[in-house]
Amino acid sequence: MERKYPHLCSPITLGRTTFRNRMFSAPMGGTDIANDGCIGPKSTAFYELRAKGGAGAVTVSELMVHPKTDGSHAYHLDESILNSLASATYTADAIRRHGAIPSIELSHSGMFAGTYMTDKSKQKSLSQWGPSDTVRADGVQVKALTKDMIDEIVGAYAHVAGLVKRAGFEMLMVHGGHGWLINQFLSPMFNKREDEYGGPIENRARFAIEVLKAIREVVGPFFPIEFRMSGAEFVDEGYGIEEGIEIAKLVEPYVDLIHVSAGTYQKTFGITHPSMFTDHGRNVFLAAEIKKHVSKPVATIGGLSDPEQMEEIIASGKADVVYMARQLLADPFLPRKVTENRDGDIVKCLRCFTCMAERAATSTRRCTVNPIIGREMEGDEVYPAPVKKKVLVAGGGPGGLYAAWTAARRGHQVILCEKEDTLGGILKSEQALPFKHEMYELSLTYAKFCRDAGVEIRLNTEVTKEYAERENADALIIAVGSSPLVPPIPGLDGENVVIVNNYYKEKDKVGDEVVVMGGGLAGCECAIHLGMEGKKVRLVEMRDVLAPDANVRHRPLLLKEIDKYVTVHTGHRALRVTSEGVVCADKDNNEVLVPGASVICALGQRSRTDVVNELLDAAPFVRVIGDASRVSTITNAVYWGYHAALDI
Repeated sequence: MERKYPHLCSPITLGRTTFRNRMFSAPMGGTDIANDGCIGPKSTAFYELRAKGGAGAVTVSELMVHPKTDGSHAYHLDESILNSLASATYTADAIRRHGAIPSIELSHSGMFAGTYMTDKSKQKSLSQWGPSDTVRADGVQVKALTKDMIDEIVGAYAHVAGLVKRAGFEMLMVHGGHGWLINQFLSPMFNKREDEYGGPIENRARFAIEVLKAIREVVGPFFPIEFRMSGAEFVDEGYGIEEGIEIAKLVEPYVDLIHVSAGTYQKTFGITHPSMFTDHGRNVFLAAEIKKHVSKPVATIGGLSDPEQMEEIIASGKADVVYMARQLLADPFLPRKVTENRDGDIVKCLRCFTCMAERAATSTRRCTVNPIIGREMEGDEVYPAPVKKKVLVAGGGPGGLYAAWTAARRGHQVILCEKEDTLGGILKSEQALPFKHEMYELSLTYAKFCRDAGVEIRLNTEVTKEYAERENADALIIAVGSSPLVPPIPGLDGENVVIVNNYYKEKDKVGDEVVVMGGGLAGCECAIHLGMEGKKVRLVEMRDVLAPDANVRHRPLLLKEIDKYVTVHTGHRALRVTSEGVVCADKDNNEVLVPGASVICALGQRSRTDVVNELLDAAPFVRVIGDASRVSTITNAVYWGYHAALDI
């Protein structure tokens, strides 16, 4: 067959190992890590799914090579620990049996040991070692590694590399970026040494080269070694692309693949992990520039999800390999879909950071658009139901669509009713915000899945109790969502007011000076968009904080955008809306006019409880999902919808 994306689908050989395509699964941390650093079965299943999905390589992350100086709660590999080598072997095997090459990332956190710990008090009690004596921004003291300690850590890299090879991994990645120990030596931001490991870039790269040489001696000449680096750090005190090029040239003789990422975890999180506010592939230029100066293959990464963009990257010579992390949570089967010319079925990553926020909060994984993530051991296949039933789904938002699709895949007769003339529910409003367009696209993708699976879709059809009883369905999934909260504030029903959910339909009503009422996630994101369009935007919020409903990874990046584009009035309670703006009471109960000819109402959502209550007895099996159950997230709507369909 003729591949639509021939460059992405072409094999590549590193050392003497051939990879089936150029789409690699980037390092992502596991979840059920044992106290002694063993890879748990849930994590093994987590990595296996990406191999099953067709990735050329799957990288397990992160394996900390020297626990004595790095107390991070991450993987360890030590033959003296019962099950350590076995769990790594089972993981490598789980990846390899699906045709992907298993790789593992070797790392050391250096002065940021314990970053991934949920117990932050324990993290701060760890001994922190780095290239130089310093005090971290959070007040933790860091001690400089001695030459003997450096030699010991280099030896640990080599020893662990030998165990990695023994366990069946067929490539390894040395993490030299993102602010961890090797990067701390490479970067003038961290490295203030005056010995042979500090000063000019040749000295700062010495530790990295010693590590790579030691590993090569152990694994042999043909075992692929990948070096992951930050092409630039994007802070004044760090290094830029010029030194990034020099680092790549210095390590090139000792590696088979140069993996070019960007930034540091601690200072430029939204660049290292590109947020929805940045362009897709915003770091590709770093790999492209470095590739001009080296002869070894180069990999790129950073918010990549579109196969057309990735094909162009390979075809034009910007890079030889593309890595994806979050995108392969959203759709682990993207590589197979690309290879099979089914790119229209790809579920795009929203770059919402639910996956990383969940890991930070609970040491588990979730994905907004893929309910399987973090629960891979429960299975990724949807099996036919033993008894085929008639299923009625009320509501065509994300939860209803996913429930309908899942029920149809189980062989049920599924009817989905949507009271409006288009599907998507609350996702329809996202089409007006360019940085959230993937959320709108999600509704189109889910709708396609439903149609392809044979779901009967009835638009302009509201499900009442009488309607449901007339259909006489065996099961009813209530996914009727929520409605905007519009309190009885004088003037809020005026012609100059647009409900945030309706902004996509009423953009023309919004002038150049806007007041956004409501500093939750929806109000903040709308305000940022309006500011990006060049409008003068003022945000009114009764509380003292903005976007408390945003997750812990997205919120700091959101607030940075607010600082760029929006004038904020917290502690202001709206009293009335006029043609001149919103009259508020400030913290001292003084009346203040927040000026703006246009007003956006973003004061929250309310479950459609009246509809739910009417339908609770309209079928033998009834399940309420998404905002209809309680105002929550797309993540919960999809997850609940999936499991509602499995329960029928």
